[in-house]
Formats: sequence, C-alpha cells, structure tokens
Amino acid sequence: MVGTNKITDWVLAGAREDERFELAAVCSRTQERADEFAAKYGVKHTFTSVEKMAKSDLIDTVYIATPNSTHARIAVTCMDHGKHVLCEKPMASNAQEVKQMIEASQRNHVTLMEAMIATMNPNFNVVRDMLPKLGKIRRFFASYCQYSSRYDMFKEGIVLNAFQPELSNGAMMDIGVYTIYPLVALFGKPLEINAQGVVLSSGADGQGAVNLRYADMNATVLYSKIANSYLPSEIEGEDGNLVMDEIHTIRKVTYIPRPAAMSGRGPKPEPQDVGVNAEHDDYYYEIKEFINLVEQGKTESETNSHAVSLATIEVIDEVRKQLGVVFPADNFEFYSEKMQINEK
Repeated sequence: MVGTNKITDWVLAGAREDERFELAAVCSRTQERADEFAAKYGVKHTFTSVEKMAKSDLIDTVYIATPNSTHARIAVTCMDHGKHVLCEKPMASNAQEVKQMIEASQRNHVTLMEAMIATMNPNFNVVRDMLPKLGKIRRFFASYCQYSSRYDMFKEGIVLNAFQPELSNGAMMDIGVYTIYPLVALFGKPLEINAQGVVLSSGADGQGAVNLRYADMNATVLYSKIANSYLPSEIEGEDGNLVMDEIHTIRKVTYIPRPAAMSGRGPKPEPQDVGVNAEHDDYYYEIKEFINLVEQGKTESETNSHAVSLATIEVIDEVRKQLGVVFPADNFEFYSEKMQINEK
C-alpha cells in the first residue's frame, strides 16, 4: 500500500475478507508514519521510497492511495518494475496521465485497474442487467452532494488537500467522479458536455452540475462538497424506471414499471425491490476483481476497463475546462519535468 490515510483503512478492511490477500509492505512519506501504520496492521516491511518499493521482490501488486497528482508517476514506476497496480479514483490528474498509465500496463503486461467501488458493487450488476427491461433509455440522473468538514476549515482560511488544485483535487475529482464513472460504464462517452459550477478562491471547484448529451438520451449529474443533497439517482426508460439510493455505493435498487397512460388518474405502478444485499464489505468486491485479474493474467477489468477510465477522465477534463479549473499537471512540460526530478 502506498499512502496511509482513511481510505487505506477502508480498503484494507474489505481486502482482508479475501483469503488470497496479504499486506506485505507499506510505503509512506515518512518513516514515522510508515512505522505507525505497520504497527497498527502487523505489516513486516516499510518503505519511504516508491522506487525502492517498486524494485523489491517482497511484493507483486501495489495499491495507490496518494494525492491525485502523484498517481501517474507512482503507477508507471511500479508497472515498469513488473508490479500490478490498483489505483484509487480518479485514475490520474488528466487524460494525458491516464494514457501513460495504460501504455505502461500494456508495455509491461501487468494489471492496471481504477479502484472505483461504485461499479464493483453487486447492485451495479443488477442495474446493468435490468436495463433491457426499461425499454429505450431516455435519461440518466445521478447526484452525490456531501458537505465536507474540510470546507469548514476552508472558510477559516485553511486550505486542506481536498481543495488544492496543486494536488489535482476538487469536488469533481473527489466525489463527482462517482456520478460520471457509472454513466460511462453503462452508456459510453457522451457526444456533448455542458457544465456549470462554483469555483472556490483556491481555484478548486466546490460543486457543479453537468448535462451530457447522447444520441438518443440525456444525462444530468450533480456533485458538491459545499452542500448536501438527499436525492436518489435514476435511470429513466420508456417502459420503466430504476431508482438507486446512492450512486457511489448502491444499496437499494427499485424498479418501477411505466403506468398506464390515463392522464395520471390510473392505478399507480407497484415499485419492486430488485436489489441484493451485499455479503461483504463494500471494498471487498474491487479487491476480489483485481486479484482475479492478476491471477488470470489480464491487464484490465471488463467493467473498470482502461477505456472506461480514460473516457471518464476525458469527461472530467472537459468539465474542468468549462469551469476554469486548472491543475499544474495539465502543463505537460511541467509534468515531464516533475517526473524526471522525482525519478532522480
């Protein structure tokens, strides 16, 4: 594991439900933090250098949970040393970096998968399997708006990682991606994107609303780290609807057949609970998928595929462009220089 934060704790809880998983080493910025994490989980080996870890024979796969701006460098370094990589969402800062990661995976024939739990959730499979029952799909709507405690600090003048564009962070990168990724996984890349939002004084986006056009359907997604929303997400078809309680971790799926056309005066359709109860921790399913891919010698997942990760970040790049959110990593000359410095 590269990175020692709350997400690593969550992922580790799910990973330990798969008997094939063993946490062999941890890499952190400081030896003190690495030792603290190692002691907490009984890890034998620690590193403070990604390069030394990547060269080590102690591990065969790497999970990356560092700031978004570092994903590509760490992933490419590890893959160039033959390590399989599970990289936390979003895959990288921008499409240019994701392309480099995919090329490294293919060049070294190692597994690369984005750690997106939304599409690994058992109820995402239910949603996908139910789509034919909806008839012609006309609209996708997803909402993930969660007020961040870090925003309280932001209002006091303290800008933490979540709102630092220098680290390729912001509301879209943190939680908006959960609304875009399932959309792309189900329906592909949109033909047109129109985004509006609130950009904070740090240069990071605080929230946004995005309309996306497909050939014969529309999609709308809402995301925010500066306000809450309790709206469910929905897929609307000509023959019925699917309602999902939470797009980032679907726990309940409801199918509602189309009512008879009687100007709203006919009998109400009976909603049907078609979801399943997850038998494991939320993060177990992405770990299971990743280990399966490694054991089968596959470079990518069919669901969390390289194409889906690339199309998702391309959508996010366009949203950021329209909002005026710029990351240092968007300057490719800067990024190339940064890579050389870190590799030294």
